[in-house]
Amino acid sequence: MGLSLVNNTASLTAQNNLNKTAASLNTSLERLSTGLKINKGADGPAALVISEQQRAQITGLQAATDNTNKAVAVVQTGEGALNEMNSLLNKVRSLAVDSANTGVNDANAQAANQAEITNILSSVDRISSTTQFGSKKLLDGSAGVSGTATVPSTVTVQKATTDTQAGSYAIAVTAAATKAHTSAAAQTLPLAADENLTVNGVQIQLKAGSSQQQVVDKINSYKDQTGVSADIDTVNGNKTRLISNQFGTAAKISVVSDTAVAAGSTGFGTSVTSAAGTDVVGTINGTAATGVGNTLTATSGVAQGLSVSVGLDATLSATGADKYTSASTASASLGNVNVVDNSLKFQIGANAGQSVSFSFDKVDTSSLGTGASSLYSNLSQISTANGTESLKVIDQAISDVSNLRGRIGAFQSNTLESNANNLQTSLQNTTASESVVRDTDFASEIANFTKAQTQLQAGTTVLGNANQLTSLVASLLRG
Repeated sequence: MGLSLVNNTASLTAQNNLNKTAASLNTSLERLSTGLKINKGADGPAALVISEQQRAQITGLQAATDNTNKAVAVVQTGEGALNEMNSLLNKVRSLAVDSANTGVNDANAQAANQAEITNILSSVDRISSTTQFGSKKLLDGSAGVSGTATVPSTVTVQKATTDTQAGSYAIAVTAAATKAHTSAAAQTLPLAADENLTVNGVQIQLKAGSSQQQVVDKINSYKDQTGVSADIDTVNGNKTRLISNQFGTAAKISVVSDTAVAAGSTGFGTSVTSAAGTDVVGTINGTAATGVGNTLTATSGVAQGLSVSVGLDATLSATGADKYTSASTASASLGNVNVVDNSLKFQIGANAGQSVSFSFDKVDTSSLGTGASSLYSNLSQISTANGTESLKVIDQAISDVSNLRGRIGAFQSNTLESNANNLQTSLQNTTASESVVRDTDFASEIANFTKAQTQLQAGTTVLGNANQLTSLVASLLRG
């Protein structure tokens, strides 16, 4: 190539290569100073897309791990409260066992036991209503599946479980539940002489001269022990009537007197009279439900686990049956129960849809120990007057609380804690993958930096030499 004064091609070539070397050096400096080999889209478009997706996953995994740990704290709060309930119920059980020892305890001892039981049960209710995490209450039923009846005066929702799906369910009764009931033969009171009346194995001493109302009041004073109440049937001849406190076939009456039926007697006579109630028959959501007493429970379908009780129907008052019949069969449909699911939802994954739910059952005294006794329908009703029946309810209440604690423990151990371990593994591997794509390999990049730095120094020297070529033209002109 000849010498040219106007265009110095060698210099332009040196400048071009020097610019490339400078750009490479700047890239190395940027990578070394930031620790990242992908700092902008131009550094690697595909790598940038991949790494940003992985970064999003990493932040999601970190948040999900925090969420899982918070969820553990929530369920541990509920489990801690239930642990205290178990301790209180064990105290109640001890008192009930002591109260059943009627051969030793006098009225004052029984009253003292009842006072302590009442105090403990109020503590159970307080724990149920006040246990919360932040502003969320856990044990009052608001953090689980619950139902509301459209006819609250007739139908009461006992409980809905985690098996019950949200929705509206029709309640229908084809045969009403009844309490056990029997009436005395025609009698003329006041009592002509002292009379001993035995009701469900409990002897009731009646004094001579007692009026019918006094007889009724005396029988009612033993209702916690006998499970039977008395009234005057004004519809059917003003007879003294006995009615069990509870509904269903488990509710029974056995009554016998030591005085024959005659004027001036209670009219129950010396032959044992027995009676039993009947269980409700009906459907929930059109499917046959299990009836125990006046409670219907769905055992299959979308309403599974839903229990409702059918109350007394005042429309039967014309026959006096309103005292012992749960509902009129003239109108089988009793309305609907609306079930809502307020279970606590926990986002325990990095992506949409990766959540779990947990339902805390309502655990106050009116919800515990149901269905265990024909005398007491739930824990709130127990009395030292009948320690044996009280023990049945208390044992069921302890089982209810223990089962919920077991379900909480399984959820914490098998769902939350195992998920946290899995999230940590996923986070570790995703971070490692993102590091391969985006992080600077310092060993390799230092080598590139050193190479570019050396090339820059050499290129600068070469450029200086190339710029000296035009001076050769001047030397030729001088000759």
